[in-house]
Order: sequence, then C-alpha cells, then structure tokens
Amino acid sequence: MLQKLREKTSGWIATVILGLLMIPFAFFGMESYMSQQVETYVARIAQPPSWWASAPQVWPVTYFWTIHDIDAQTYRERVENMRMRMRETQGDAFDPKAFESVDNKRKILDDLIDEALMQLASERDGIIVDDAEVRKAILEVPGFQVDGKFNADRYQLMLASQNPPMTARDFENKIRDSLRDELIPSRIARSAFATTGELDRLMRLLGEQRDVSFAMLPAPAMDAAPVTDAQIDAWYASHKASYRKPESVRLEYVEVDGSALPPADAGADEAALRKRYEEQIARYSSPEKRDIAHILIAVKADASAADKQAAEAKAKKLAADAKAAGADFAALAKANSDDTGSRDKGGELGLMGKGGMPGAFDDAAFSMQAGEVRGPVKTDFGWHIIKLNAVQAGQQRSFEEVRPELAQEMQAGGRERAFNERVGALVDAVYKNPNSLETAAKAMGLQVQTTPAFTRSGGEGIAADPKVLRVAFSDQMLQDETASDPIELGPERTVLIRVIDHAPERAQPLAEVREAVIAAIRADRQSKAAEAAADAVLASAKSKGLAEAAAAAGAAFGEANAVRRGSPVPSPEAVEAFFNQPRNKDGGVMLGKAKVEGQYIVFAIRAVRDGDISQVTPQERQQLMQQVAMANGLQAQDAFKRAARTKYQIKVAEDRL
Repeated sequence: MLQKLREKTSGWIATVILGLLMIPFAFFGMESYMSQQVETYVARIAQPPSWWASAPQVWPVTYFWTIHDIDAQTYRERVENMRMRMRETQGDAFDPKAFESVDNKRKILDDLIDEALMQLASERDGIIVDDAEVRKAILEVPGFQVDGKFNADRYQLMLASQNPPMTARDFENKIRDSLRDELIPSRIARSAFATTGELDRLMRLLGEQRDVSFAMLPAPAMDAAPVTDAQIDAWYASHKASYRKPESVRLEYVEVDGSALPPADAGADEAALRKRYEEQIARYSSPEKRDIAHILIAVKADASAADKQAAEAKAKKLAADAKAAGADFAALAKANSDDTGSRDKGGELGLMGKGGMPGAFDDAAFSMQAGEVRGPVKTDFGWHIIKLNAVQAGQQRSFEEVRPELAQEMQAGGRERAFNERVGALVDAVYKNPNSLETAAKAMGLQVQTTPAFTRSGGEGIAADPKVLRVAFSDQMLQDETASDPIELGPERTVLIRVIDHAPERAQPLAEVREAVIAAIRADRQSKAAEAAADAVLASAKSKGLAEAAAAAGAAFGEANAVRRGSPVPSPEAVEAFFNQPRNKDGGVMLGKAKVEGQYIVFAIRAVRDGDISQVTPQERQQLMQQVAMANGLQAQDAFKRAARTKYQIKVAEDRL
C-alpha cells in the first residue's frame, strides 16, 4: 500500500499540484494560514503597478500593488492634537459637539489622506531635496532665531526639548520629507497669477455702491399656544440628533503638590556650594564675542565655472581694496555686498559668539586681531571679506557674587528631590494595585479625590487641564479602568487619575428632554410666524412700495445711500444681505428679505453703481493682485490634490472614525 502511495505522489501530476501549492506560500508564507489578519486602518490608499495600470485588485495580483495604510493610532493622534489646538485657540467659543461631528472628523482624515498622497507622488516621481534647501528652511524657522538670526544653541535646545528628543539629523530628515512632499503643490500655488481683466472686474465689485430702503419688522409675540403630544413625538423623531448626551467620565485622583511639602534640608554648606560653583562655572561665564563686519560676493550652488571664477576674482579685488590704507570698509560693503541684511549697515553683523557663522567664516573671525581685514574666505554662501572691528572679552562672576543664587538653587533642588521621591513612591505603590488609588494614597498619607462627570470639552479643577482630558478619554483608560501614569499639571504638581465611571454618548429619551422639545417647537412656530410676516410685507411692497408696506405693518423704515461692502450701517449682517441680492437685468428695484440678529428685514435696492477703478492707487492694485494670485494658487493646489486622488483607489473605514 505504501509503495502504491509513493508511486501516485511521484508523477508529473503530483509535481504540478505541489508547484501550485508553493505559489501562495512563496508570496505570503505559512503565517498567513496560521494566523488571522485583523485590519486596523481607517483609510487605505492603493495603486496598481506602473507596468499594469488596469491590474485588478484581486489576489495574487494585489501583491504587486502599492498599499499605504493610515492606521487608527495615527488618526486618533491627529484628532486629539486638533482638538487640543482648537480648544486652546478658540477658548470658550470651542464647540465640542461640532468638533465630534462626522463631517469634521472626515475632514481631518481627508487632510491625512492628502498628505499621504503627496508623499506617494513625490516618491513615485523621484523628487529629491538637496542639503542647501533643507539648511535654508531650518535657518528661516522663527523658533530657532534670536534677534532675527539663527542661533545654533537655541536650535539644539529646541530639539532636545521635544517629546521624544530629536537629533539634528532626525529633524533635518523630517524637514527634507516635508519639503519633498510639498514641493509640487507649493510650486503650483506660487505659479498662479491674476489677469488685468480679472482685477478690473473684482475692483468694480469691491467698490460697488448700493442705495437701499429697508423695513425692520418687529419680533412676533411669544408663542403660547398648546403643544400636543403628537407634535412633541413628531419633532423628537425628526430631530433625534439634537438630543444626544455627550460622552462623559468621572475620575478619582491623587495629587502630589510640592508646595505642600515641608522645607527640604539642602545641606548647602560652604564646600557643597563651592563644588557646585566649579561644576557649573560655565553658567556664570560669558564667552568672548567679536564685533564683525563683512562683504559677501554670493555664489549660487549651480553657478557655472566661469561665474565662480568671476566671483572669486571680484572678491580678491575687494579684499585688496579693503586692506589698503585708509580704505572705507563700510562704503565698499554698501556698494558691493550681496548680503541684503547687512549691506545697508556697511556690512555690520554686530557682536557674535563663536559658532554663530559657517565654519570657515567662524574660524577666520576668531583668529583675527582687532582692526584686521581678512579674505576672501569661502563658505557655502560665496566669498566673504571679513573685518574685525573689536573684541569683547568674556567675563566670569565670582563665587562670592553668586553664592546666594547657589544656596537658593540647592534649597530648591532639595525640595525637588523630595517631591520626585514622593511621586516615585506613590507610583510604585499604585502599580502594585493599579485598579484602585485608595490603598496607595492611604500608605502615602494622601487623599483620594473625585471629580464630577465631565465631557471631552472639559470641566472644573483638574478636568480643565488638556493633558488630563487627553489621558482620561484615551482608549486604555476607558477600557482597562486602571490608574494612569503620572500627569504633570505644573511645576512640582502631579496627579495620577483613574476612570471610575464612563458614560458613552447616548440618545436622550423623550421624557428627559420633553421641556426642551416643547421650547424648540414654540421657537420654530415663532420663527415661521416672523418669516410669514416678512413675506406679507414683501408681497405688499411689490404693489404699494416698501415705505407704505412698512407703515401698514408697523415696521421701522429707513434708507441708506451709497452703501459699500463691509459697511457697519445699518448693520454688517444687513449690508451682507443687501449685497447678496442679485442685480435686476432691467435695472429696476430689487426686493429681498433677510433674517438679521433674530429679526426679519425687508429691503429694496433702488440703485447700483460699479466701483470707479480709476480711483484705485497702484499700491492698492498691486496688493489686490497678490491676494488674488494667492487665492488662485490655493485653488490650483487643491485641484492638483483632487486630481492626485483619481490615480489611487482610496477606501475609508467609516466605522473606525
């Protein structure tokens, strides 16, 4: 029997079957059959291979597709960052309900999709950003500048303060990727322009004037008619989305407040103070600085050999002129320097510390004597002729001078150590029983406190802190119901929190919102009554004229001539309504209505005059041209991104938003 089985499995048919079975294992491996794949993406961007643009998205062809997933974690982080940013910028005006809307969350996801598309497009097209572009972008970051100039120390400090800290190479790569992905969209935006005809039409519209008559209708009487159960049920059924209770949590927390700790004994004796002084001597010393001026003969990175030689020759001649007896360095700089920032100041760069300029420039400047002129010196920017005006010697404060500061710092350091030790002990105690804070708090002599229920928009006390909100509504805290890691609320103030009650967003039953529904029905009735009164005045004005119709309705009547866009009279909202009314082709009176600050206004546009473009100054025209070009550029940029979407298949997991 075994012999027959061997014969049946050693023929050409068995070889073909075995070969077919090997194909999926070659592509996907055994683990594909041994484990179940769980998709976690919120959006998947797919593109067929370039050599088969119409390739179907079926196995095994999909192995050759380009697939880019936006995972749920990336999406959640972007949502949280946007929520915190909007809360900080809008303050009390922040609307958590509007932020949590499906439309807003989809907009956030669309931004992530556009970023991913630009990344895929730049990689596909082989776009490369050179080191000079990266360096230029970093030098222009305001956060890295001191007194308007790039500061290397501040640059390193800002990178080290990131969470997690970044190296210069990591940051450069991040900037390079950003510049690469935005290269084409940004160039499209910058290439836009505005035509003369377009500007003329826009200036006529912007300068347009309208003569208007208007009637402000009185507010209708409060609706006091009874509301039936059937009306209540119908309104609630058609407005259920308006009667939802937002998600909320209630916390217990333990707080460690350093200000409540007893004064720490820092042991600040003389020997300890002197040791600290020696260890931190650099803090009490100011380095040598040099007052420098220069003349720059710029050389582009892609300049031809002839241009480079001409620049070098010019720099050598200027260096010789600057070194000549009685030479006026400032005059030479004003006449010849390509450094627009210092040229008008006679090439003056001011006081600079070592490391403030590119390597060769820096080395030369700090090896010169006061009054010396040196050059030309070559850097990535071109050729420099350098003059050292003066040397400001470094200074060092004495131990006796800084002794009070040292003693105070050591005292504060002792208190800080005591605070950190207390927080560390609390964390250790909590981690032994993370499902409750009571045991750890009792062991540390601290009190467990609780918060009232609050939503994602925040509450009172610690619930108003964005960091607490971020942690309290995180998936881990809501699912595990364990204590959080320490959350720093401020200097020497830390809390550990735990969610003790979580209420998901839910529909409020009719019994709970019955009074609100009745109020909404009556407000709707009142609004419809006001609109009906406005329609009646509008119909009457067509036959009698607006003045007579307003008098019959007991409405306040007024007129405003030569009204321009943005005018505050009679009100910004009314003026906006006046200009939203289209012109009559026959030039007759135009009637309209609008709701302004809760009341209806009926108006008649009696005359319309285009703006006089001859009165527009060249400066105003130039400014408008730049604004229109910028707007056109942004539209072109958006069109490019929309077109990029057509080249990919984008699948959104709506249930994961």
